[in-house]
Amino acid sequence: MNINATLFAQAIVFAILVWFTMKFVWPPIAKALDERAQKISEGLAAAEKAKTELAVANKRVEEALTQSRNESAARLADAERRALAIIEEAKARASEEAAKIVAAAKAEAEQQAVQAREALREQVAVLAVKGAEQILRREVNPSVHAELLQRLKAEL
Repeated sequence: MNINATLFAQAIVFAILVWFTMKFVWPPIAKALDERAQKISEGLAAAEKAKTELAVANKRVEEALTQSRNESAARLADAERRALAIIEEAKARASEEAAKIVAAAKAEAEQQAVQAREALREQVAVLAVKGAEQILRREVNPSVHAELLQRLKAEL
């Protein structure tokens, strides 16, 4: 065998192998690589989009938290104002009731004082009659001298 013919035959076989590889093997490999590159770029784009959406969602959550904090603070302040108003109203009612009770007690004390004066006048009149009876040594009839006893009560 001739070395030149062997080299020539190997070059022809190599050329056929290159042509076969370029025609039938390389296109599916290139297609698979292109699809893989496209999937990777789509994944990166989706990840970037998700990252943007996450930032927007975090911003919305922070705004909602801030709003709910403000609302709860406003509700607390409103509740405190209502509590103070209720307390003031209760104090006003209590002072009104106390004034009514004091007025009723004063009226009752005044009435009891009047009754006590009347009872005292009666007792003084009875004592005066008894004293006068003993002084005169005779019996004084209260029914006969009712007018005199009434004037005596009024003077006392």
